[in-house]
Amino acid sequence: MKNITITTQFSVFDSVQELPIDIQNLMEQAVAVRKNAYAPYSKFRVGAALLLDNGKIVLGSNQENAAYPSGLCAERVAVFQAGSIYPEAKILKIAITGASDINETTTPTPPCGSCRQSIAEYETKQGTPIEIYFMGELGAIYKSESLKNLLPFLFVKNFL
Repeated sequence: MKNITITTQFSVFDSVQELPIDIQNLMEQAVAVRKNAYAPYSKFRVGAALLLDNGKIVLGSNQENAAYPSGLCAERVAVFQAGSIYPEAKILKIAITGASDINETTTPTPPCGSCRQSIAEYETKQGTPIEIYFMGELGAIYKSESLKNLLPFLFVKNFL
């Protein structure tokens, strides 16, 4: 038997004002689009903003459905939209923010498992890492240099 040790490293910013200016702008757009979320069931709104290598910013908010599996998370709405509109563009950075209608959200909100898998697909496809910044409604922001920090054992097309 062998043991595998996996280590990851994240940068932690105490507030949006500590972020580089371009990321502040990206996070502000994620916060704004979060307000467009359709979240009547979970009461948890998520916004995502992607910066592409062509300079375009693509936005997404979570869209729920009474048939739960039919809804989509903000990250996948944005990633799939980017893939549809700008199929040749690379995703450079993603800003994600989550907030509850019920309680103040001060813990950084990472992408869920399905979103991690979808981001992994695009990171693998483009052959370059995607920086991921995530926060709650307020408070600290975590930065990951790549999706691989959040999902170290990627399931990618090479397995198929």
